[in-house]
Amino acid sequence: MDLGLRGKKAIVTGATRGIGRAIAEALVSEGVDVAICARNHVQVNETVDALRRAGATAIGGILDVSDGPRLRAWIEEAGQILGGIDILISNPGAMVGENTEKDWESNFRIDVMGAVRSVETAKPYLVKAAGEKGDASIVFIASVAASEAREATSYGPMKAALIHFAKGLARELAPKHVRANVVSPGSVFVKDGYWDKIAQASPDQFQDRVTRNPIGRMATANEIANAVVFLASPASAFITGINVIIDGGYTQSVVYDP
Repeated sequence: MDLGLRGKKAIVTGATRGIGRAIAEALVSEGVDVAICARNHVQVNETVDALRRAGATAIGGILDVSDGPRLRAWIEEAGQILGGIDILISNPGAMVGENTEKDWESNFRIDVMGAVRSVETAKPYLVKAAGEKGDASIVFIASVAASEAREATSYGPMKAALIHFAKGLARELAPKHVRANVVSPGSVFVKDGYWDKIAQASPDQFQDRVTRNPIGRMATANEIANAVVFLASPASAFITGINVIIDGGYTQSVVYDP
């Protein structure tokens, strides 16, 4: 299937490792020019070099998405350098799951406000691109933790906020042909990532999580990226306002839209 992505311009925040890196690589494989950002300058430079070696126009920014003015300035700069923005992927997460005030603040500033500020800054570019080409797309990376509450934590509620935000954006921007969707991964195994560290520190806990997944394994970052790239593409031009759960059947809730 031709996704119709060749020549488009994408912003991917938090894109040097794991799911974000896989998304950037998948977009590049479809002929998309990309701008990526993260906090670690070594990782940003290495990622940009790898994307360029793959034949892409790629630029990088070194920043913390919780720094609102810096994030806005970088997206504006990236839009100018790329010559537009057709796609915005908001990926970074604080990845703190406790219930302290510090955890709530960290999740809010990175997961929620990072997304809100990214959208506000990229929106004029997205609207312009959709007006010229018929389609533009926003995709947020949330989590299955948004739909399951086993205990009181700050992580799930902040991811749930992204789903609500996306639904509102989808309805608001639909007349302008700018779409907004969410991808909510379940357990994703990434080398040196969260579950890899659990596997090293607590093999029994890791195996228990794997066993409880009906498919019998965790997702790969590429499997999440494939869904994101489809939602970002004109091939999904009539899909907006949805939350795609990619968890191998782990969650048990059934959600019907009223």
